[in-house]
Amino acid sequence: MQIGMIGLGKMGANMAKRLMADGHDCVGFDVNETNVENLKKAGASGVTTLEELVTTLKAPRVIWCMVPAGEITEKTVATLAELLDKDDIVIDGGNSFYKDDVRRAEMLSSKGIHYIDVGTSGGVWGVERGYCLMIGGSEQTVQYLDPIFKTLAPGKGKIDPTPGRKDLPGTSEHGYLHCGAAGSGHFVKMIHNGIEYGMMAAYAEGFDILRNADCKDLPENMQYNLDLKDIAEVWRRGSVIGSWLLDLTAISLAEDPELSGYTGYVADSGEGRWTVQAAIEEAVPANVLTAALFSRFRSRREHTFADKMLSAMRKQFGGHVEKK
Repeated sequence: MQIGMIGLGKMGANMAKRLMADGHDCVGFDVNETNVENLKKAGASGVTTLEELVTTLKAPRVIWCMVPAGEITEKTVATLAELLDKDDIVIDGGNSFYKDDVRRAEMLSSKGIHYIDVGTSGGVWGVERGYCLMIGGSEQTVQYLDPIFKTLAPGKGKIDPTPGRKDLPGTSEHGYLHCGAAGSGHFVKMIHNGIEYGMMAAYAEGFDILRNADCKDLPENMQYNLDLKDIAEVWRRGSVIGSWLLDLTAISLAEDPELSGYTGYVADSGEGRWTVQAAIEEAVPANVLTAALFSRFRSRREHTFADKMLSAMRKQFGGHVEKK
């Protein structure tokens, strides 16, 4: 299929490359012309304006927005609404707030334009591993876009089916899922990221306790000088807490056992706050997820080894760089 990709940063460019590798025709746009030129070198077509992007694509046009959530996405979708024709499709693959998706879908629908929201997980590794996709929008439009989602997703790979799921229909085993109506894709991704906050905090706090096991306040015969990089490695092999986040933690500790390259300033991109807000609206207790979010706020005032661990994991899976 032909697809226009708006936003050629860490995620957008890699997604375009994965699509092209499977035979899709990509036209890229970014406000940074260097990013456009780099994608053109990889085999894509490149344009310098949204107007040129729209005229280059064949109808019905498919345009994937991979830009930061908030004002930039808002302006991009509003501009596209004035440029596109009936039956064209706008996909927001960033981390937008799901309530904004519902509003945008209604606005574009009044013009006959389809809107799909896609929660995208996979970070900078997705070009090789594939991306877990959580999709919201109309069934008909999602089915039309299936070739794109199938290419971007990891596929079944070597993971055995979950017991009890044998012969069940659907695409979830391939790494992408139509979750429901507009906004549902980003809602599911929002909760995914809230859980991610909690998991990361648990690892970070646990390793901080291990690091301080030689504390002089402890009895001398109970002071342990532990090798964190080896502990991370052994936990990767057969442990009940093994995960991709632990794999990335092990990489970070192997590269820099003291995490001296990090200050421990831990940012949040919004989804954790929205998850807690949703929990409040639904009256659902979310003790761990809320505490994990608040620990990020605290990290901006004082820094511990756990904060450095969180920063290290964020850099490994998403290429996120600490604010200085």
